[in-house]
Amino acid sequence: MISILRPAFVLFAALTLLCGVLYPYAIAGIGQIAFASQAEGSLVSLNGQPVGSSLIGQAFSSPKYFWGRPSATSPMPNNATASSGSNQGPLNPALVDTVKGRIDALKAVDPANTASIPVDLVTASASGLDPEISVAAAYYQAGRIARERQLPDNEVRNIIDQHRESRYFGFFGEPRVNVLALNLALDQRR
Repeated sequence: MISILRPAFVLFAALTLLCGVLYPYAIAGIGQIAFASQAEGSLVSLNGQPVGSSLIGQAFSSPKYFWGRPSATSPMPNNATASSGSNQGPLNPALVDTVKGRIDALKAVDPANTASIPVDLVTASASGLDPEISVAAAYYQAGRIARERQLPDNEVRNIIDQHRESRYFGFFGEPRVNVLALNLALDQRR
């Protein structure tokens, strides 16, 4: 009986060591060397203090800041430990009501804005952690932010243009802006 179980235990121990210890440490080491910033969470610091991550969205609610894409994570928005979407289909009444509520909130904070509301300002992504919004979503908010901060509208639009990121590899995705980077740039304009 021992002669039958011994190879199984040896193989189990070897695979545990290889897959459970050596491989994770090797990958973590490669990540630390090749992608140090990302491996450390892509933290953004201001005056030596971390203020957020460039890869995880943050919830901004003040009208003087750009608002990011809504998050469906729970128990709080942009919860990186609970990355998920709402899994509600486009005909789900709960999703329809949620989107209507977000549209009403955008209109309430900027009633003079008659432009079409970009979809990424009222719908959550699959991950619930998007740190970026479309350029259209940033331009949609520019008037409100200029008014709240008493800045010329073209100055806010220039900040958007300066932080605009192009498509990945020139053809994947859409041009976008990082919400945290925009808000930090606005705070430095004071």
